[in-house]
Amino acid sequence: MSNKTKEKTMSNWEKRFSLAGRVALVTGATKGIGLETCKVLADAGADIAAVGRDAAGLKEVEAAVKAAGRKCLTISADMASTTDPVIAAQRALKEFGTVDILVNNAGIALIDPLVDASVDDWDKTMAVNLRAPFLVARTVVPAMIRQKRGKIINISSQAGVVGLEAHGAYAASKGGLNMLTKVMTVEWAKHNIQINSVCPTVILTPMGEQVWGDPAKGDPMKAKIPAARFGKPVEVADMILFLASSASDLVNGQDILIDGGYTAV
Repeated sequence: MSNKTKEKTMSNWEKRFSLAGRVALVTGATKGIGLETCKVLADAGADIAAVGRDAAGLKEVEAAVKAAGRKCLTISADMASTTDPVIAAQRALKEFGTVDILVNNAGIALIDPLVDASVDDWDKTMAVNLRAPFLVARTVVPAMIRQKRGKIINISSQAGVVGLEAHGAYAASKGGLNMLTKVMTVEWAKHNIQINSVCPTVILTPMGEQVWGDPAKGDPMKAKIPAARFGKPVEVADMILFLASSASDLVNGQDILIDGGYTAV
C-alpha cells in the first residue's frame, strides 16, 4: 500500500503522528535507541538514512526498515571524525533530496572520576556527543530551511541536566548538547523547524548494560528512580516519533526527560 493510499484511510489522530513521505536521518543507528528509532519511524511511514559503524548492525537496520515497506540507505561513518558526519549527511541529501527529520543519536560514555579522566577520552566524548550533532545538523538544515519544515531531535541524557558521579565528560557533553538545542531553536525556529533534546535515564541498551549492568552499580541508581526501573529503547523511540511528527509542532527548544521521575526527587 502506498503512503498516499494509507493517508486516505487514516483517522485524524493517525495523520498527526504519520511520517508518510518523510525522510529521517538517524545516527548511531545500529544498536539500542538508534535501531529501535529506525524501526519505529519506518513503521510510521518514513524512509530512513541509517548511519553507524557496525556493518552487521547496518544490515539489521536495513532489513527491518525494508520489512516495514520503506526505503533504507545505510551509511558507514565514524562520528568522532571531523569529516564523516558531514559526508554522511551529504550522502543522505544526495540520495533522498532532503532530510525532514534528523535524530542525532550517536553517543559514547567513557566513564571515570574527573581526577582519573584522560584528555583523549574527554576530547573523543566531545567529538562524538557534541561536535558531530552540530556538524550533521549544520549540513542538513539548509534543505529544511528551503522547504520551510524540519525536525531535529538530539538524544541527550538526564546526566546533561543533573550531576552524576564519574560522568564528567559525558555530562558536560550532554549539557552542551542541550544548550546547542536551544541555540538551534533561537536561530532556526523561524523557519518552521522544531529542535528538541530527549534526556533519558539509564536505558537497557548495550551501552547501558556496559555501564550499569553490574547490580552493585545498577541497583543503587535504580533505587533513586521513583518508577524503580530502567528504561527500554522503545520508550525513547516513541518520544522521538512524537517529536518527529506534526503532533509536536509547538514543542521547541525543550529538554524532555524520560527518567521515571529521577529528576523529580
